[in-house]
Amino acid sequence: MYLTRFTIDPARRGARKLLASPQAMHAAVRAAFAAPEDHDRPGARTLWRLDTAADGAVQLYIVSPGQPDLAHLVDQAGRAAAEAWTTRPYDGLLASLHPGQRWAFRLTANPTHSGRKTPESKDTQRFGRLRVEEQAQWLVDRSARCGFTVAAQQDGEPNLMLHRRQTMTFKRGAHAVTLTTVTYDGVLDVIDADAFRQALSLGIGHAKAYGCGLLTIAPAR
Repeated sequence: MYLTRFTIDPARRGARKLLASPQAMHAAVRAAFAAPEDHDRPGARTLWRLDTAADGAVQLYIVSPGQPDLAHLVDQAGRAAAEAWTTRPYDGLLASLHPGQRWAFRLTANPTHSGRKTPESKDTQRFGRLRVEEQAQWLVDRSARCGFTVAAQQDGEPNLMLHRRQTMTFKRGAHAVTLTTVTYDGVLDVIDADAFRQALSLGIGHAKAYGCGLLTIAPAR
C-alpha cells in the first residue's frame, strides 16, 4: 500500500470546484488509478481525506493499494512546484504495528446511527450524529473493534479533540446527498495489531468514497 500527500491550491477555479463537492473529489481521486486493482483489492481500498491548515493550505491525503498518478490534479487544482505530490510505501508502517504502541491520530469520519424517520416507517436509515458528545462517543464505541482504545487524559477523559464539524449537501447525479462529518484528533493505544491494520487499510465508518474513514497516525509526543 501507499500513502500520498498532494497540495491543493484553493485559489484555482478547478480546486474550488473539487473542494465544494466530495463527489467531484471522489471522481478525481478515482481517475488517478488506471488499473482497478490499484484502487481496490481484497483487504485494501483507496481512502482519502482533506486537511486544511490555519494558513488556508489544503492537503489531500490518499491511502491506496497501488501508486496514484495525480498529473491530472496538478493541471486542475495543484500548485506549481517541482514535486507536486509525494507517495511513500505504507506497508512498512503496517508491518511494524503491535499492541502497546501509542500514536497520535487524525480521522475524518461520518458518525451515524440507524433509526426510523417516523414511528410509522418500516425501514431503517442512517442519520448523522449531530451533538459533539454523541460524535465523540461514536468513535470511542468503535475503537475496540478497530484494534485500539482512545488514550485517557490526566482527568480521565478521552484524549480527543473534535473540529471541522459540519453537515454538507452536494449532488450525486440527479440526487442530493447530505453528509455529516467531523475530524477527530487524539491519542490512541494499539490493542489488536491485525484489527488496527484493517482499520488503516479499509477505513472506519461510512461515506469512505466522500473523504471519510481515513485514519492516519504519527508518533505521539
